[in-house]
Amino acid sequence: MLLLKFQSVAFSILFVVPLLFSGMPAFAQPVTEEEAPDEAIEAPEEAPEEPIEEGDETIQEELPDDLRSDNFLSLSTGEQLMEQASEAIDEEDYETAKERLQTARRLSNQLSNFYQQLGGTFQGINTRLSEEQRQKAVQAARMRDRATYQLGLVHRSQQEPALAIPLFIQVIRSQNPTSELGSQAYQQLYDLGFVDTPLEN
Repeated sequence: MLLLKFQSVAFSILFVVPLLFSGMPAFAQPVTEEEAPDEAIEAPEEAPEEPIEEGDETIQEELPDDLRSDNFLSLSTGEQLMEQASEAIDEEDYETAKERLQTARRLSNQLSNFYQQLGGTFQGINTRLSEEQRQKAVQAARMRDRATYQLGLVHRSQQEPALAIPLFIQVIRSQNPTSELGSQAYQQLYDLGFVDTPLEN
């Protein structure tokens, strides 16, 4: 008789315990890596892939009076800044040269980002427009790297290697060491003694 009661109690425990645990909230159960949801898949369709940054009004404020206009965000403005920087260097007005080159860097970098974003928007929709914007993004990026290289040269001429070296490295990373501008930037690092091995052609 006692054995029958023990078996009955044991059966009740085995039957009730799973029911108790099955009612536990989901957060009490560990989630494995396989079960973890992929948030990227759940992203809402209307959300842009990457935010479009706003135009930087401070760039317009930095421009000389003859370059300020409602359409200052253009490759031609960047080229004019580069020309003014070259003229300032010829006159040994290095502070003005630095200002023009820094503004040219910021402007061309922003243009490159804008054109790249615009080109990506037309990808798969209009091939011609997409390629056109991507080419402009490349042009703006090259202008940025030219301004960066020239700014590095100005710092080097003023015995400021700590400011010049990071700029030359930026050019190499962006343009590739085998490109003309990239190899020139590496040569500057070699001349400054930052690297020990010359770049073989």
